Amino acid sequence: MNFIAIAKRVEKQIPYADALEIARMCTLMCGAVRDIATLSDDKKFLEIWDEVNLRLQAATDQHVAVSEELEALTNSDPQDFSSEQIWVLVRSIKVQNQLLRLYVGDPSLEMG
Repeated sequence: MNFIAIAKRVEKQIPYADALEIARMCTLMCGAVRDIATLSDDKKFLEIWDEVNLRLQAATDQHVAVSEELEALTNSDPQDFSSEQIWVLVRSIKVQNQLLRLYVGDPSLEMG
């Protein structure tokens, strides 16, 4: 299975998506498996599709929440940060790491 074949399958799942969104999902799908040939199996493809979508949505939701907290921090003096504000920074680093691992293809996230 090649990237174009995967892209066609992704496009069937989200026909309203633009080329960038399709490429993003293809990248995530390929990064989620050890062997992209796994994606040629219809059942496996749909299982991985569901898992990738779930992980992406969770990471996106976390990112939005943390972004709002970070925006509020921009009006604060870093020298006066409370422990709660420092935890906001730590959470934001963890969320960014989670998104990066999702896109880069962390082996611990592989599904098939």
